[in-house]
Amino acid sequence: MNSTPDQHGEDHPANREVVVSLSRCDAQDARTVFDVLTAAFASDHPMGETPEASAGPRPDVWVTTVDVTEPSTGAGPARLTAPVTVEAQGGYRAVDRLRTHLGGAFSVSVVGTAAGDQEQEVRLRLENR
Repeated sequence: MNSTPDQHGEDHPANREVVVSLSRCDAQDARTVFDVLTAAFASDHPMGETPEASAGPRPDVWVTTVDVTEPSTGAGPARLTAPVTVEAQGGYRAVDRLRTHLGGAFSVSVVGTAAGDQEQEVRLRLENR
């Protein structure tokens, strides 16, 4: 009998959590994207929290982790001031759920992928519909 937990089942974090990174966008657009995510998924950032830009020449990167197991609501249209690039990293199904949810609020294009054995990283471009 094997007592080792199944590391590939639905309860494995890679199948439910997605790390989302935004960079090279303004704080208001980061907040808009994070609000779309936190309206539907459990997140490590509260709804309405505006990311703060840092001082200096380096670009800001805003990161959140969302649990995409069960969305509590669908996404309605949201407005961005400019296109936003999103890096999403997680299990294949989890990233697909995230991309599908973002598609309810924005026009979503896949602009790059990196595939691993159990996880993938996807670069998405979000634009207004």
